[in-house]
Amino acid sequence: MLDRAIGRRPGAAGESPVDDNPPDLSLALHPRALDEDGGEKEEEEAEPRERRPFSLMDQPLFPNLPPPRPPRPRRLLDDDDDSSSPCCCSSSSLPPAAKRRRDLEARRGAVRAWGCQPLPEADPAVHALMELERRRQIHGIELIASENYACRAVLAALGSHLTNKYSEGLPGARYYSGNDHIDGIERLCCVRALAAFGLDPSRWGVNVQPYSCTSANFAVYTGLLLPSDRIMGLDSPSGGHVSHGYYTPNGKKVSGASIFFENLSYRVNPQTGYIDYDKVEERAMDFHPKILICGASSYPREWDYARMRLIADKCGAVLMCDMAQISGLVAAKECRNPFDYCDIVTSTTHKSLRGPRGGTIFFRKGKNQRKRSGSLPQMGENDQYDFEGRINFAVFPSMQGGPHNNHIAALAIALKQVATPEFKAYIQQVKKNAQALAMALLRRKCRLVTGGTDNHLVLWDLRTFGLTGKNFEKVCEACHISLNKTPIHGDNGSISPGGVRIGTPAMTTRGCLESDFEMMAEFLIRAAHIASIISKEHGKLQKDFLKSLENNSDIIELRNQVEAFALQFAMPEVDP
Repeated sequence: MLDRAIGRRPGAAGESPVDDNPPDLSLALHPRALDEDGGEKEEEEAEPRERRPFSLMDQPLFPNLPPPRPPRPRRLLDDDDDSSSPCCCSSSSLPPAAKRRRDLEARRGAVRAWGCQPLPEADPAVHALMELERRRQIHGIELIASENYACRAVLAALGSHLTNKYSEGLPGARYYSGNDHIDGIERLCCVRALAAFGLDPSRWGVNVQPYSCTSANFAVYTGLLLPSDRIMGLDSPSGGHVSHGYYTPNGKKVSGASIFFENLSYRVNPQTGYIDYDKVEERAMDFHPKILICGASSYPREWDYARMRLIADKCGAVLMCDMAQISGLVAAKECRNPFDYCDIVTSTTHKSLRGPRGGTIFFRKGKNQRKRSGSLPQMGENDQYDFEGRINFAVFPSMQGGPHNNHIAALAIALKQVATPEFKAYIQQVKKNAQALAMALLRRKCRLVTGGTDNHLVLWDLRTFGLTGKNFEKVCEACHISLNKTPIHGDNGSISPGGVRIGTPAMTTRGCLESDFEMMAEFLIRAAHIASIISKEHGKLQKDFLKSLENNSDIIELRNQVEAFALQFAMPEVDP
């Protein structure tokens, strides 16, 4: 009976049914309306299809079928005009997919808005403080010897997308991927660094990753020494830098160089202010340092590198020069060259170089034909310098993490400028201005350490005015003149420095010449007289002295004159 119902012709017993025209069994599951001839009727698209019950021999097979679902609403497309659609009147009536799409776009918009905000909108508080500092720099006289102004191109690199990249390691051997272009920038920077100082790449190498010259110095110690090994540099009260090692008179260790290594400093002659090289040799032969350091933070005269080389060879030390203060003069060949005699040379990248703030390490490589005795084993003619690997490893991973790629790019830009005739002319003017400033002060009966200068700075001994460097610095700051207090040999520098250090690079960058520095000398003398009067009236107690600077008519008058003078000389790429 079932065979007849579905139109199957029965076969013989034991045979499979034979069906010459098999029916469409889909009708059993999805019944369609049939026309009178048994054919399928075409349904009109506009009308919904009626569901008919399916039966077999007039008996319903599925009596409890659920009612048909209502038709799904048409999906809203991006280019549809949804203004007239009732489902777009509120977000609650949107389909789930449309809601998700709208939420994603809102989140993307929020991120883009954060990333594209200008500084005044993103952080008004920081922007306001930056604008105040910008105004201070424009309206003041900058005489701190270690400061300068960077050019527009350097600032652009510092504030660039290079800040986004991590690049631990050296070019070609990075910890992170995606550094092909960063490698190119750092290699170019190294090439330019060697070229700026006229160095043969087969005999000298350079690492441009240190964050500062202090970091560079400590990387050298870390790479070449063991804890408690000995170093020897210029005493801080004599003008040396604390990163060369320094103990206070009561024995306190000030810097990491003194904490992790043993140091004995040499001093300047207390009568002349010059380095006494005979005393240096005498101390070195007694102390036998493994690194002998030349270079200073506040020394206005040339260094005798040839003599220091002889001393280093005699006591068996590596000779290192910290040329941070004079690197611009070295590059311009306007002072003696430490590369002719030293094994390692460190430097900052700003100051007289006018680059970004950072450090560099230059080191000899290749064959070492120099012979030493003493604390280092004697070297034969086939020995090779081993500084490169040890110093590079000390910088990373021993001392630092990833290099600041924006700084390295900015340094490459500055070093390109250093190799130009215009930079040499700038350094020559820096020295002329320092000479003019020194002569102007000397004509006014001021006492200068060593009686003058060979480089870009002068040291002014204020004890003849009855002043300390700290009080004079505060008076100058109130008058919008920036300089810094410094110890003078023979004073109690750790408690009350007796002088100030004055440098010419920054104001030379702004276009000042010799006559302008003579005017600045006049401002400084007036500030010294004001400070002397205040000291006599209110004493030297710091609290009383500082309070007396408020609303002082002499200071206000001098400040106005300083501002009027400074506004004649624009900062690079900054309008007053």
